[in-house]
Amino acid sequence: MAEMVKTPAPLPPSFPAAQSLSAWTPLREPLFRAMWIAAIISYIGTWMQAVGAGWMMAVLTMSPLMVGLVQAAVALPVFLVILPAGALADMVDRRRFLLITQAWMVLASGALGVLTLLHVVTPWILLGFTFLLGLGAVMNDPAWQAITPELVPSEQHAAAVAMNSAGFNVARAIGPALGGMVIAAAGSGPAFLLNALSFFGVIVVLYRWKRPAPERIETAALADAVLAGIRYVRQSQLVRSVLIRTGAFSVGAIALLALLPLISRPFGATGYGTLLGCFGVGALAGATILPRLRRRLSVDGLVAGAIVVFALMTFLAGRTGEFVPLCLVMAAAGGAWIGILACLNTAAQTMCPPWVRARALSMYLLVLQGGMAVGSTLWGALATRIGLPNALLCSALALVAGLLTIRKHRLTTHHLAMAPSVVRD
Repeated sequence: MAEMVKTPAPLPPSFPAAQSLSAWTPLREPLFRAMWIAAIISYIGTWMQAVGAGWMMAVLTMSPLMVGLVQAAVALPVFLVILPAGALADMVDRRRFLLITQAWMVLASGALGVLTLLHVVTPWILLGFTFLLGLGAVMNDPAWQAITPELVPSEQHAAAVAMNSAGFNVARAIGPALGGMVIAAAGSGPAFLLNALSFFGVIVVLYRWKRPAPERIETAALADAVLAGIRYVRQSQLVRSVLIRTGAFSVGAIALLALLPLISRPFGATGYGTLLGCFGVGALAGATILPRLRRRLSVDGLVAGAIVVFALMTFLAGRTGEFVPLCLVMAAAGGAWIGILACLNTAAQTMCPPWVRARALSMYLLVLQGGMAVGSTLWGALATRIGLPNALLCSALALVAGLLTIRKHRLTTHHLAMAPSVVRD
């Protein structure tokens, strides 16, 4: 369950229903509440896994390229299966499909944990199992995102995706720090096993969910369904704008997180987890103040400002050698990160009608996670050649250069106000 489909912001204040609902209203729905709590536990496990994999690779090898490939291994399956995954999520029972993908991730994480405890894991074995775990996550993501409108009434959709954002960032604040403590005390193996256990809450809730039959389901062959989704995306100016803006951001932005294990190496596994936790705390704080900023700034102004802040923090991360200032840098970067992805994810959530939603989201994930996979490899290789600080400087410059896409591909409040229920076939 990747981050980029868990951080949408509420609808703009022009929507009366959005104004009258409390942010906590979706938690009154028993199914959403159970899924939300189970998802937070799963997210915490996912962050523990991320800390364990990143730190273990930094221990096994000093190569920045290999460390960068950990992020790439998670995101690489996007290129292989994200489009079929989106089509399948529109063609089959999403509940059963999610049960299969969740079980896959349990097996991948559990097997890596056992092998780690047996001390037989090499850098390439670690990358292999990280790839398998990423494969399950990518297959899971379009269906997971597409079920959100099914868990709450339509008027609570915006509040529900905002609650998902809050839950993810709570886990982001807790999971890395907890993972760092577990790794410092017992090693990466137990962290991987705890991640495997964390999926069972979601599995139980999905198993007990009595999902109604959808009004319309895709009946074409898989290849035809994928092509139909691609045709829809090509014909939509809004979708193209969202994808171009997402790609311009994702390639440059991932450098900070991909190279963080090397930045934090002097501070140990606990320091690494704490820095990721600071990023999560900053993201949670950013999500809290985001509605206020949205009332004062245009969408493009908010995104541009957040990108400039994130670029500056990326640059400073390569030049800050003290732990406390680095924590502040990561917190500020987290706040900027949520501001950017909130706008992009809101547009991705609402840009298509329900019957093609999972396929459109798979295109969005392809660009977002694919860009991160390319960026992780690129910045890792560049850091090997020119050093970590200079690679982060180049990443910051790439983010600023990406602002040029705003001129031709704007995301206005009108765009973000589009609700799936008002789009017709």
